[in-house]
Amino acid sequence: MRRFPPERIVCLTEETVETLYLLGEDARIVGVSGYAVRPPRVRREKPRVAAFTSADLDKILGLEPDLVLTFSDLQAEIVRDLVKAGVAVHAFNQRDLAGILAMIRTLGALVAASEKAEALVRSLEERLVRIRAATAGEPPLRVWFEEWDEPLISGIGWVSELIAVAGGRDVFPDLARAKSAKDRIVDPARVIEAAPEAILASWCGKKVRPEKIAARPGWNAIPAVRDGRIHVIPSPLILQPGPAALTDGLEAILVALWGEAEGRRLAAL
Repeated sequence: MRRFPPERIVCLTEETVETLYLLGEDARIVGVSGYAVRPPRVRREKPRVAAFTSADLDKILGLEPDLVLTFSDLQAEIVRDLVKAGVAVHAFNQRDLAGILAMIRTLGALVAASEKAEALVRSLEERLVRIRAATAGEPPLRVWFEEWDEPLISGIGWVSELIAVAGGRDVFPDLARAKSAKDRIVDPARVIEAAPEAILASWCGKKVRPEKIAARPGWNAIPAVRDGRIHVIPSPLILQPGPAALTDGLEAILVALWGEAEGRRLAAL
């Protein structure tokens, strides 16, 4: 890192972009992932230099970053190329709610904004506690979260935890602890057997087709399909392990499980 705190940061995933904006440190950002959409003005203010598993190395180097922020093993090759080019890189790998909160604290420390980061974490933690307490009185709905359709992939750790906060029960909680998507592949017959009462779908990078879900062989026997409880959650709200998942993502789950009015009320706690 050339300077501390770094003055020129490139963010190759969305959650670090949103976090820096929330901390009021967005002036440090000089380049972002093409998927960065929160806050909306980021698309006007910051140049896009990467997708998720690919990046324009020349563009990144041309920005002369003090620090590049990445996420997960899927960006390992990008990290390798940047390190070989002499760039300082911090690779996050959060997979659960505790990891998301730790990411915020770590990022705050990296930009000398620890107090602001701690205040943000406390506000998020306190809201999670309030919502969990408010949804704890009823038997939890059985929920199938579908991250991908071919093959079927169930929800990752933070998604499963947010379903629990919202008063639901992930039908495959053990799979949520798996770090790799290939380890969360589920046979369609197992979903039928699990009999979820609600289906939440968020296909990463692809539009969800609820009618395709409902038309799968044998799925008409699933309570969620029979009762028309297939809910689409936009992937930027729930599949990014950052503030969006803990705020708007959780609200979308609450609305799906409790209905529009009650879900919004719970989200406002």
